[in-house]
Amino acid sequence: MQQTVTAGLATISEDLAGLYRDLHRNPELSRQETRTAAIVAGRLRDAGCDEVTEHVGGTGVVGVLRSGDGPVVMLRADFDALPVEEKTGLPYASTARAVDGEGRDVPVMHACGHDMHTTCLIGAVTLLAATREQWAGTLLVVFQPAEELASGARAMIDDGLFERFPKPQIVLGQHVGPLPAGYVGHGSGPVMAATDSLNVTLHGRGAHGSRPEAGVDPVLMAANVVTRLQGVVSREVPPGETAVVTVGRLHAGTKENIIPDNAELGVNMRTFTPEVRTTVRAAVERIVRAESDASAAVAEPTLEWFASAPALVSDPESTRTTVAAFTEHFGKDRVQPIPQVNASEDVGVFGEVLQVPTVFWFWGGLDPETVVTALMEGRFDDLPGNHSPHFAPLIEPTLSTGVEALVVAALTWLGELAR
Repeated sequence: MQQTVTAGLATISEDLAGLYRDLHRNPELSRQETRTAAIVAGRLRDAGCDEVTEHVGGTGVVGVLRSGDGPVVMLRADFDALPVEEKTGLPYASTARAVDGEGRDVPVMHACGHDMHTTCLIGAVTLLAATREQWAGTLLVVFQPAEELASGARAMIDDGLFERFPKPQIVLGQHVGPLPAGYVGHGSGPVMAATDSLNVTLHGRGAHGSRPEAGVDPVLMAANVVTRLQGVVSREVPPGETAVVTVGRLHAGTKENIIPDNAELGVNMRTFTPEVRTTVRAAVERIVRAESDASAAVAEPTLEWFASAPALVSDPESTRTTVAAFTEHFGKDRVQPIPQVNASEDVGVFGEVLQVPTVFWFWGGLDPETVVTALMEGRFDDLPGNHSPHFAPLIEPTLSTGVEALVVAALTWLGELAR
C-alpha cells in the first residue's frame, strides 16, 4: 500500500520543488504567516480535502481528509520563519524584512526548515487524497503557526482544535536538520527538551557614574545574576541528567557614565524531565531574587515566564512500530538512531493534551558527502544547522524523503489501528 501511494510522487515533485522555493523566498515571522496560510489552504482544497479551515489559533490551517470508517491520524507541520538574515547565496534566498512583535524592523528567513516541513506535508496530503481507495480512516492535517515562539500549538488547542475537528488517536510529526539528505533519524522517549523562557527586570536607582554611592547599580546586579546562573546546572542538577541555562539577552542603560534605573535579562532553560525542570526553574528564580535582595534593590525583581513547551516525548512503542515501517520502506541503512536534541518543539503539546501517543522523527537536508567529510575531519559543528543563516536543505532528496516519511507513517497507523 505504501509503495502504491508514494508511486505518484514523481508526478508532483517538480511542482513541490517550485512551492518550496516560493515559501523559502517569502518567509513570514511567527503570528504573521498570512500569505503562507493562504497558500496552504489553497493547496489543501486543490488536493481534495473534505474540509479546510483557516485562522485556527491565529493563522493556523486545518484540513480533514476522510476515507470511510477507521482511525483518526494527525499529521502536523509548522510554517513560521525566524528573524535571521539569510546568507546562503541561493537564487531563491530570502531578502524579506518585517516588523517583529516588539516593533523592530528585522530580516526574515526560513532558517529552521519549516518551509520544507510545509511542502512535504502538502505533498503527503496530495498523494493520500489521490489514493483514498488504499486506506480507511480520517487524516487530520494541521499546519501550525508560531512554533518558534512555543505558542502555536497551544493557541490552536485553545481555539477548539480538538472540539471543532476529529480527535486523533496518534500525532505524527517530523523535523529536517543537519543530517545527510535522504536519511531518517529517530529516538525514543524524550527526544527534544522542554523549554521555558523568562524575562527579568532588576530594579535599581539611577545616578551619575561618578557618584555610585547615590544609586543602586542594576548592571552589577545583572552581572552577578548571569555569573551565578552558570552554577545551576553544574551544582544543582544531577550529573546523569541534562539541562541548559542560557542568558541570551542583557540590556541596561543608555550611556557609559550613567547608572541606569533598571536592567533586563532574557533567560532560557532546557530540560528533559519534570523533576529537573522544576529544580532549574526554582533555582533561577531564587538566584534572581537573592541577588536583588543582596544588592538592596529598590523593588522586587519582575519575573515573567513565557514561551514554555514540555519535553517532546516520542512514545516508545509507537515509535518502534513507525521506525519498523520506515526501515522496510527506506532500507535499514537510511534509518538511523540519533541522540537527544536539546532544542525544543511544541508539537508535544498536542499529544499531551489529548493523552495519545506522539511519534516524532528527524530527516536530513545536507549534502551527504559534505556531512561525511565533516565527521571524518571532526568539523561537524561547522555544518550549517537549524537557525543558521547558512541553513537551507537540498531540495532533493530531502523533499522526496520527507513526503515519503509522512505517507509511510500515516498509512502505518491507519492500517494498524483499523485492524
